[in-house]
Order: sequence, then structure tokens, then C-alpha cells
Amino acid sequence: MAYWLFKSEPDVFGWDDQAALGEAGGAWTGVRNHQARNHMRAMAVGDRGFFYHSVTRPGVVGIVEVIAPAHPDPTAGGDPRWVCVDVRALRPFARPVPLAAIKADPALRDMVLVRNARLSVQPVTPEEWARVCALGDTAPG
Repeated sequence: MAYWLFKSEPDVFGWDDQAALGEAGGAWTGVRNHQARNHMRAMAVGDRGFFYHSVTRPGVVGIVEVIAPAHPDPTAGGDPRWVCVDVRALRPFARPVPLAAIKADPALRDMVLVRNARLSVQPVTPEEWARVCALGDTAPG
């Protein structure tokens, strides 16, 4: 299993919106960055991801699971370069982990989120996954 981070602006599509999709989940659409797209192409069903609120109150707020591999993004107007994966909400964080706490933690200094905060879909190492979950009082499994 691999770990990822999915960023979304909470006033556009937040954790509550993701959770409202239920078990069926939904497509993570609209990604138009080649590097983020390549990360989605590398995802497998069962991979886990942090749901990250960006812009206002940035931080990790929940855990999602990849439930369908990369497929054409229906919002791309038929452009075959762009793909999406389907994700469903697994659980919210017991305590959201703000970006400031992630940046302040020496164990997370090399996390992609700290080094390249603009990337909307990014990998997370198993060690980073465990540490962020611990900061949020949330079981990593």
C-alpha cells in the first residue's frame, strides 16, 4: 500500500463534501498538473491518502482510500492527458493537523508538503504517514 495527500479548498470541496459521498466515493477531478497526474497514475486500489484542506485553515483533516485506479477525467473535455482516481472517505482526523504543526515537526521536514506546498496530489512516506496520524490522534490503519 502506498500513501498520498490530496489537497482541496474547503470552500470548493471539503471533507464534509467527501464524506457525504459515502461508500460510493467519487472521482478526484480537475487536476491539471503533470506531476500530480503522474502520482494518480501510480495509485492502486486500496492506497490511502490524507484529505488536506488548503488555503483557509490549511491542514490534514481526514483519511481517504483509493477505490478506482486512474481513468479519464470527465472534467477534461475529452483531453486524454488528464486522469483522475476515485476516492472515498474512511474517517476524519480526531484532531486536524495544521500545516504549521507539520512544518514545525523535524520528522516532517522532508515531506513534499513542506518542500512543494503547491502540488495538489503528492506522495507521503510510511514514516510521514505514521507521524501525521500521531499528531492528529488518529489511527494510521
